[in-house]
Amino acid sequence: MTYQFRALAEQAQADGTITAEEILALRRDGWADGRIEPAEAEAVFVLNDHLAEPTPAWAEFFVEAIVQYLVSNGSPHGFITEDQADWLIARIDRDGRVDSLVELELLATLFDKAEAVPERLKAYAAAQIEQAVLTGDGPTRDGGALAPGRITPAECRLLKRYIYSFTSDAPGGVSRAEAEMLFRLKDATLGADNAPEWGDLFVKAVGNHLMAHNRFQQLSADRARELDSFMNDATPRLGAFFGRMARSDLGDNIRLAAGGVLGFGKKGVARDLAGEVAADQRITESEDAWLQGQVDANHQLDALDKALLRFIAEEERKE
Repeated sequence: MTYQFRALAEQAQADGTITAEEILALRRDGWADGRIEPAEAEAVFVLNDHLAEPTPAWAEFFVEAIVQYLVSNGSPHGFITEDQADWLIARIDRDGRVDSLVELELLATLFDKAEAVPERLKAYAAAQIEQAVLTGDGPTRDGGALAPGRITPAECRLLKRYIYSFTSDAPGGVSRAEAEMLFRLKDATLGADNAPEWGDLFVKAVGNHLMAHNRFQQLSADRARELDSFMNDATPRLGAFFGRMARSDLGDNIRLAAGGVLGFGKKGVARDLAGEVAADQRITESEDAWLQGQVDANHQLDALDKALLRFIAEEERKE
């Protein structure tokens, strides 16, 4: 950490405020070598803790700096490690909850940008987002606001960002835990002045969990490191490999394997994709029992429950 970076951070910490010029100076010093160092990331968090009222410019810098620090230092790049997750949770969770909307934005952006995050961090982020939607208050970076007791348009956007992010429980889909969170939010805000888009989000997200075709499998960190090593290999044998591939019959040697990844030199197993999609769209007995339990949890068949059941029935008729 440069002397200038340290001096600026200490001055802003003492003042409890930070100017646009100071933020620009921190950005220049923090990214002068293209990296955020551990001491700099720690200083940024400490500074955020001491700001009386974070400005939009500060929020932008804070989120970018910490996300850059975590993603670039992942192993491999973009794969957040267990140690990084522990550090981030400890920094955010000093009193058992997210202290500011800036930190909430940090979690949402990290899930947008990372390739993979540990399960502990997924569970922590989900719990913090649920708590923020139920009890949070104040303006968000995108101009909306959180409001306790009801679901605002800003909270709908936050939920969408988390649920459909690449590193959520079910990339490209909605997991059981995420669907159950949506049911809890529904039951906690029944009758409130919720955003018009909340009903559509609830119905389609839970419907996605029950009926969407999603066989995506996240690469492991070890497999990602192997692929990174392969792609970064600048020796002549890499060029020779692609040369041989170009001269071969690609129809025989490169096929989509049953797991959904490219298989080289394999005939592969033909997939009945239409059959898989149709099977996923059918509600199983276990899914039906789960859905019944969620609907019965508040001892009434409310308007959103009815909308969800209509949506499912309409989707089943399309098969």
